[in-house]
Amino acid sequence: MSNPGPWGAPPSAESDPAPAPTSARSSKPSWRRWLAWLLLAGVIIAGLALLGRWAPWGPRDSYDWTYVLMWGVGIVMFTGALLRATRREALRGVGFAALWLVIAAVLGMGYLYRAELAEAPRRLLMALNVGAPVTTGEHELRVAKDAGGAFVIIGQVNGVRVPFLVDTGASHTVLSPADAQRIGIPVETLAYDQTAETANGLGYGAQWTADRLTIGPIVRQDFAMDVNKAPMSGSLLGMSFLDTLESYEVRDGVLILRWR
Repeated sequence: MSNPGPWGAPPSAESDPAPAPTSARSSKPSWRRWLAWLLLAGVIIAGLALLGRWAPWGPRDSYDWTYVLMWGVGIVMFTGALLRATRREALRGVGFAALWLVIAAVLGMGYLYRAELAEAPRRLLMALNVGAPVTTGEHELRVAKDAGGAFVIIGQVNGVRVPFLVDTGASHTVLSPADAQRIGIPVETLAYDQTAETANGLGYGAQWTADRLTIGPIVRQDFAMDVNKAPMSGSLLGMSFLDTLESYEVRDGVLILRWR
């Protein structure tokens, strides 16, 4: 006889429904993951082989190859761990690996081009201050071209700022009448007895000696120059100054001045 229960009614034949079993993550990776992993491992091995055969900075002895083997095994083990990971975990792992690869590539490029990167601040300074000579070494100045493709150096004559166009075809350093007036030279009282052949014909100038000519850290005392009689677009820094230097040259669009 069945037990009627505490209230005299027979227990229900139907029991509470059991919860539906949750789908467990498959312990075996699919063939697609195996194929992707084998392809990735093949790419890594091929990359290591090409590195050793063609790269000029690749491994050359057993010591170098030991490090290559260690990194290769580590990468293969890391990628092998993705076989049992969920899709979200795999994508997250690949994302972190890609991030570290980018960081390593940036650091590597920075090391390979460290010399060029060291020059970047100076090049930026020259680009932002066209005409201002930039000190790039002991007894060395560099000047970048201006928008017109000429070398214009900002110097000082007796403490007055004067822009000079570097002209290797000019024998003397020549001041324009406008710059001479700004310096305080009495241009009306000068004797314009110096002659020179110019593109516009015969030109006349007057000798004058500056107490101090300054081009960056280069200083020349009692420096002789000419004051042009006719108006000029700007003053000229000629061979009378360049010959006082140890050397000067143009390299990669930059004028380099060296002095003793």
